[in-house]
Amino acid sequence: MRIHSLHIYPVKSLRGCEVASVEIDELGFAGDRRFLIVDENGGFLTQRTFPAMATVSTALSENALTLSTDGHGSISVPRAGDPHAPLMPVNVWRDSGLLAEDCGKEAAAWLQDVLGLRCRLVRIGGRFHRLVAKAAARAGDLVSFADAAPVLVTSTGSLDALNRRIRSCGGEAVPMNRFRPNLVVTGCAAFAEDEWPALRVGPVLFRNAGPSERCIMTTTDQHSGRRGVEPLRTLATFRRAADGNAVCFGVNFIQQSKRGVLRAGDPAVPAIP
Repeated sequence: MRIHSLHIYPVKSLRGCEVASVEIDELGFAGDRRFLIVDENGGFLTQRTFPAMATVSTALSENALTLSTDGHGSISVPRAGDPHAPLMPVNVWRDSGLLAEDCGKEAAAWLQDVLGLRCRLVRIGGRFHRLVAKAAARAGDLVSFADAAPVLVTSTGSLDALNRRIRSCGGEAVPMNRFRPNLVVTGCAAFAEDEWPALRVGPVLFRNAGPSERCIMTTTDQHSGRRGVEPLRTLATFRRAADGNAVCFGVNFIQQSKRGVLRAGDPAVPAIP
């Protein structure tokens, strides 16, 4: 069993990036969901409501985040926090009043033009602090602008099993990017990740924080922004959560090791936390 691929999403709900290697830090994968698009009241915006967000590409250099999309060119903002930047209280689900740094009028105007929304781009800086709100969380477990946990793990075996069911009903297979994972494992049985108490990759240990409940975002093509019915329609037939309401694919994990480097192809081993 090994790492098939690694992914980061520099701006929550914009298009992600596959990377050959990634550093682990106190918030998860370095560079992952360190930026957020919010409305004028600081409420977070996602593809759940605005699927056109999938059409905006992201790229990280050592010093900058660059956003781009067809017909609108690109714009770059500094990647690092700025102690002199204006602070804006923002909300992500039940976490309110998170202090984020505003990235300025130029970035806001570019996004407004692309998305047709009055919005701002904000960044994690020195004043940001958000605890992981999961039963598996321990002292010192922090999270970025991600929904609930620092790292989402899926497997190629699980996607293959899902796509066989989709195709058997006359549908078209979906790519892994519909699930926006951070770490994709290969070489294991379908849905084996559900049962791992922990996962060790080299020096880094990840602790299972529960299944990932999936939403309408998974039906959004991550290039065009167009919506369909899969994979939610098929997942609902065999991947219901224990309460019978949500459907699940992938597992949330918390990095017990707060430092380390992962590389595509590294061996991955189920472990005990």
